[in-house]
Amino acid sequence: MKTIVIVGGSKGIGKAIVGNLVDAHKVINLSRSAPENTHANLTHYNVDILKDDLPEITALDAIVYCPGSINLKPIARLSLEDFREDFEINVIGAVKTIQKYLEVLKKGQHPSVLLFSTVASKLGMPYHASIATAKSGVEGLVKSLGAELAPNVRINAIAPTVTDTQLASKLLRNEKMIENIKERHPLKKFLDPKEVAEMAEFLLSEKASSISGQIFEMDYGIVTFKI
Repeated sequence: MKTIVIVGGSKGIGKAIVGNLVDAHKVINLSRSAPENTHANLTHYNVDILKDDLPEITALDAIVYCPGSINLKPIARLSLEDFREDFEINVIGAVKTIQKYLEVLKKGQHPSVLLFSTVASKLGMPYHASIATAKSGVEGLVKSLGAELAPNVRINAIAPTVTDTQLASKLLRNEKMIENIKERHPLKKFLDPKEVAEMAEFLLSEKASSISGQIFEMDYGIVTFKI
């Protein structure tokens, strides 16, 4: 049984990851709201990742940092504060978490870190300037730390396309928008959080022991294919 810190495990993809892991592992959730479900293996701390001190943890095998943002505006309507806020929640929060727990993590069982990017970091998309900039920072962090922390700690990221979560609800708010989103993807689907959780579970496991510094695009073909 591993001990895994999940930041942002009460909603969306983070919630799905907690659900996948909690039966077999000790999960410590850090978020502003408590998960809906309770479990003997689940411990929750009410934490604002950018403002609060993080709790002391004495044993740790993996970190999963889930917080993100979808701030879609034309560049003329994006303020400098928009860019700062997106960078803070996506990059600085991850750095803060890793710095806080790195020394404990290094002593863990096959230690690893999992972050989240977006397909918009590689696929030029209108109105994504702020979030694509922030998530590109996440990808740079993964590459750099993958090299720096080898061979002791692995670090990877998942870059999902549109995922059926509350965060993406504005993009999926009616049937026409849902069909348009499906049609844009060559495989004619978009992601369910459970799919992302299964990839996360794999990347945290010993089955992925050869993988570090990688960005995994879960994209239903939208980045790779032109059909």
